[in-house]
Amino acid sequence: MSETLLCFKNVSKSYYGNTVLSDICFEVSAGEIHALIGENGAGKSTLMNILFGMSVIHSTGGYEGDVIIDGKKTFIKTPFEALDAGVGMVHQEFMLIPGFTITENIKLNREITTPNIASRVLGKRLETLDMVKMDADARKALDTLSMDIEEFTLVEGLPVGHKQFIEIAREIDKTGIKILVFDEPTAVLTESEAQNLLAAMRRLAQTGIGILFISHRLDEIIDVADRVTVLRDGQLVKTMNTKDTDVVEIAQLMIGREVTITPVQTDAKKISDEVMLSVKDLHVGMPGEMVRGIDLEVRRGEIVGIGGLAGQGKLGIANGIMGTYPSTGEVVFNGNPLALNDPRATLASGIAFVSEDRKGVGLLLNESIELNIAFTAMQVNGHFLSSLAGWNLRNDREIRENAERMIKDLDIRCSSSLQSTGSLSGGNQQKVCVARALTQKPQFLFVSEPTRGIDIGAKKLILDLLLRLSEEYGMTIVMTSSELAELRSICNRIVIICDGRVEGILPPDASDAEFGLMMSGSRGLTKNADLEPVH
Repeated sequence: MSETLLCFKNVSKSYYGNTVLSDICFEVSAGEIHALIGENGAGKSTLMNILFGMSVIHSTGGYEGDVIIDGKKTFIKTPFEALDAGVGMVHQEFMLIPGFTITENIKLNREITTPNIASRVLGKRLETLDMVKMDADARKALDTLSMDIEEFTLVEGLPVGHKQFIEIAREIDKTGIKILVFDEPTAVLTESEAQNLLAAMRRLAQTGIGILFISHRLDEIIDVADRVTVLRDGQLVKTMNTKDTDVVEIAQLMIGREVTITPVQTDAKKISDEVMLSVKDLHVGMPGEMVRGIDLEVRRGEIVGIGGLAGQGKLGIANGIMGTYPSTGEVVFNGNPLALNDPRATLASGIAFVSEDRKGVGLLLNESIELNIAFTAMQVNGHFLSSLAGWNLRNDREIRENAERMIKDLDIRCSSSLQSTGSLSGGNQQKVCVARALTQKPQFLFVSEPTRGIDIGAKKLILDLLLRLSEEYGMTIVMTSSELAELRSICNRIVIICDGRVEGILPPDASDAEFGLMMSGSRGLTKNADLEPVH
């Protein structure tokens, strides 16, 4: 049996009484590729924060359980201590300096120097870089990855795949690396680049390095990993050999919690055959959420869910149509072409938007609740303004009356409508965002991650509100969410986005396995007869 390099033993973590990890136990052996998988929010990031000693862990009371590295119980307090313990990480976001050469990036903060006359008098900081030795080390790391590129090449302008390999080369050049964590390393790569990277992972494992491979791509896990550990809602579901499982079982384990589905087809629910929003060949340049050409139709009166894993483009759709990020394509709303890249015109057309970034985009945190609720309607539609001698003056009485009505209807917990919005809890800030959108009296509502970071009671109120807006007022809603259970609870149909494109459309009562396979882009890999094509 191979030597155990990393062991998580009964690791638990809570934030302010909310348990996010509970008794996690699994091991990574020398020469093993061990996959770690789970939905967004399953606990993967928290576990890695513990392994790397991130301050967010230690500033919130630490953790319970043991992290054992190379047979020794450790308590890592900083990423530097993790490196000293032999743990490295390859991130999906590049941390390279474009104006430096490959060698300079690989050896950054670990430069090899030689003394000179000035350094002998004035100190080590003036020593000369030994580029011959540094280039030799860089060349060795690049050769390990079978990367045929000169080590003195500038990083600026290199393809994405090359940059990812340079990140890996930097890690394996570090002395004493025993465990290497790959965090979604293929998320930004083409298919051929991803295959090259997986081959490089196999070669690294053959040298005795233990690899912890975090990925949402089930086909890659089956292809390259020896074992897979599935987390769900902060708990360990199962660790198993990949040769004894398949993408269907992994998908079911990843998604398969109990989901209470509220029927959405009620007598009050009227969905027209009329297409209210038509999207054709939409491309959106939202960093980390690129949309690469989607077609979509939304009928009047329905609630359409948009789901998918992180970084696959689901958030880019609403942001592109609303003009938050540059976009191209054709969008028709209510039979009229909608001008892209013009947020004011889009809002004026009768479309409202509750952004996923409530602090950066959604709210004026230093202003009052009542001004936040009225702001967009006032700026775009001219509401709450009174004309006097050619001047538009703000009607504070109407603003306050509207805010007090919204505070009551949405149960916004505050001392008064004059309270600073930044002093509210996350859930109440989210309700203010919804109140602002509703104040525009829109026909159509985009709402992105409406329940992110809020408690279960606030989640239920917001979901119930969206359902009521659709059923009682006929509002058409497109809801983007990382929470599949919430999409299934109120949506008429759910569009799954993968790699910036529509992977398929499912009814809310489709199987857990089909959702999991579609979200991971692995649906075409199975021959399971129970999974029929989606039209």
